[in-house]
Amino acid sequence: MNADSAVIVFDGVCALCSRWVRFLLRFDRAGRYRFAAMQGEHGRDLLALHGLDPDDPLSFLLVENGTAYTDTDAIVRVVSGLGGAWRLAGVARWLPRRLRDAAYRWLARNRYRWFGRHDSCFLPTPEQRGRFLE
Repeated sequence: MNADSAVIVFDGVCALCSRWVRFLLRFDRAGRYRFAAMQGEHGRDLLALHGLDPDDPLSFLLVENGTAYTDTDAIVRVVSGLGGAWRLAGVARWLPRRLRDAAYRWLARNRYRWFGRHDSCFLPTPEQRGRFLE
């Protein structure tokens, strides 16, 4: 794994989450981010290690350089980390975290109802497979 890479734990059966991963695979040209589905061993272990319930994760997790980021702090960090114009996403940090995270948790609680879910986890292409931990 690249020393500068970071791991994103995502819900592999959530349609919105799978779209988020596809977005990152498309725009993360440097290959900075690696992915672990929360349904897999690596994803579950990372969630538990950072105090999140692997069976009820309403939080987005980014682990970067040994530090865990959750919710909107993680999302803003990931999008800003894409570089270029994406760094402008950092302005979201000006909004109070309590408000940002409340909106995120509302979306997380309703993600299956609004966006659907898949019967199985997102499957990467052979070219993308090296970016996934399982």
